[in-house]
This record gives sequence, C-alpha cells and structure tokens, in this order.
Amino acid sequence: MTISGLNGFACRSHFALRLPIFHCVRKPRFGSVAAIETLDEPERIIDEKRHNLGGEVGRKYHKVPEWKKLNSKELGISTSMIARPTRKVLNGLRQRGYEVYLVGGCVRDLILKRIPKDFDIITSAELKEVARAFSRCEIVGKRFPICHVHVEGTIVEVSSFSTTGRKFSGDLSYDVQSPIDCDEKDYVRWRNCLQRDFTINGLMFDPYAKLVYDYMGGLEDIRKAKVKTMIPASTSFQDDCARILRAVRIAARLGFRFSRETAHFVKNFACTILRLDKGRLLMEMNYMLAYGSAEASLRLLWKFGLLEVLLPIQAAYFVHHGFRRRDKRTNMLLSLFSNLDKLLAPDRPCHSSLW
Repeated sequence: MTISGLNGFACRSHFALRLPIFHCVRKPRFGSVAAIETLDEPERIIDEKRHNLGGEVGRKYHKVPEWKKLNSKELGISTSMIARPTRKVLNGLRQRGYEVYLVGGCVRDLILKRIPKDFDIITSAELKEVARAFSRCEIVGKRFPICHVHVEGTIVEVSSFSTTGRKFSGDLSYDVQSPIDCDEKDYVRWRNCLQRDFTINGLMFDPYAKLVYDYMGGLEDIRKAKVKTMIPASTSFQDDCARILRAVRIAARLGFRFSRETAHFVKNFACTILRLDKGRLLMEMNYMLAYGSAEASLRLLWKFGLLEVLLPIQAAYFVHHGFRRRDKRTNMLLSLFSNLDKLLAPDRPCHSSLW
C-alpha cells in the first residue's frame, strides 16, 4: 500500500531551519502541565548525606528508588527467549571469563513478553578484547565506540563498561543519590544505568546468574506503563534532544504514557529536535512509522506539538479538519496508518518509501 503525499518528509526546507534555542523553548508554564495525562508527581529532591560516595551533608540529591535484584524466572524470562546469535556472543565472552549482561530495551521487552527489535550486550571486557574473541568483529564509533559482532548474518552490538564509564569524565551536572549498601560491581552497573535514556531501559539481565538488576525503578515504571527519563527530563533532553523522539516512539509502541515531568519537557522542548541533522530525523521518523505503531506515534506527535515541526503539511491537515490535540476520533490520515500498522511489527518493518 502506497500512501501518496507521505513519501518522505512533507516540507524539506523545514529541516534546513536551525532556530536558536531561545526561540524554540517556551518558558515552562507549570499551570499547563495539569492538562497532560500523567501517572505521577515530579521527582522529589531530598536533602541528606549521600550514601557510599562520601557526599557532603546539606547537598541536594535526586532520590533513587530502592534498587532491586530479582530472579529472571519470576519475571517470566528464560534464556530460550534470547536470539541464537546473541547467545553465541554471550557464551563466547563468558567462556573467556568476562561478565556479560543484556541491557536496555531488550530486557524491557522480554519482561513484557514482546519480541525485542535487537539485543544489546555490555561486558567487563575491553572492546579490543571483544574484537579478538570473534573472527568477524569491528569497533565502530569515535565518541562512544562499540563492537559490531557479525554472527549468522546479523549484527550484535557489544559495549564495554570501561568505555561507557568514560562518559563520566567529571562530576555529573546533576546530583543523584547512589544505591544503599551497594558493592563495587553494583556501583559500576548503577553508573552505567544512569547514562541510559529512560528508567524502563535501565535494566540489566545476567542470563547466567538469572538475575535482573533494577537500580532506577524501571520495573515499577513498566508495571505502571510509564515512560520517565533516567535523570531530570530538562537535563536529559538538553543533553540529547533525540531522546524526545525516542520517548514518543517507545510510548507509542508499548502503549505507555509519559510521567508528568517527562511530558512537560517533551512539549516545551519540541523545537529543539531541529538541532538533529536530516538523516537522524529521517531515521527516528522511520522507527516510529515503519514498525507497526505509526498511528499511535502520529497521535503523540500531534498531542505534544511535534507534528508541525516534523511534518507540517500533515499537521495542517489535522488543523483543517478541526482535530484537537487530545482528540480520540480518527481521520483519513490516521486510518491509513492504522491499516499499515496491521501489516507490520518490530521484527517485520516496512521500507521507508511506503510511508
């Protein structure tokens, strides 16, 4: 099914626009936040001594939920749910004595009994050691390098604790209370989790110990069907504005909602996505529209003021037909994408030319 008028972005000149940040970011109006569907209050700030890090009394820290270590069987996860190429990479590193974990969205999807789009591995091995362990492996990326391991016609991404730890070259720009009574390995895992975008993507799964580590309340947010940034949303989206689009994609695909704080800054930082280059915007749009959740993605983009930034002609169509931001009705455009969604899935996407 070809959707005419939606082949690529509707207004190409729109992407050349790079407005200064003070033109795009509206001053927060907390009175407007109440109009957004939410599940919780903004994160509280506590004033106490930092645990295990020698912090000073009197400094303010963002409170971290009590961390959990759960048996994967209790969560319904078995190793048979892990793709065969991923198991080969895990076994190859484990046999050489390295610690290995599955991390990110794949752990979330396993808990939700969904088929992960891909599996990401993190290990205690250095990237050079990972490259030596496999015959077809290359290190890619300069700023945040990872390994691409080629197994059975697929690519398995492997990152290293030592490499990701370098992102914290100095003090954090925000203060977060560390987990209570954590040992050195817990501390390393916790610090890595802080670098991830959302709490539901901050879980780690050790398939050999059959344990799932949750340091930031990700399991509770999965239970509440909530998308919440790992660190304060304003800081998270300023650090990487692509997280705004990832938040929409995840919420649309899983049927989740944003936390109050996350929703507020998705809406008020909408124009900052114009910082992204055209290729990155196209990639993020393809993730939203080509993997079976296009209708839900369009509704969220419209609701939070992102559609007019990305697809202004489609946004104008919504305006012309009197489609309100929180409208539950459908229209021809949404119906077209709804029918497309029935043919697609995260492991069965369509080509971008279709939308």
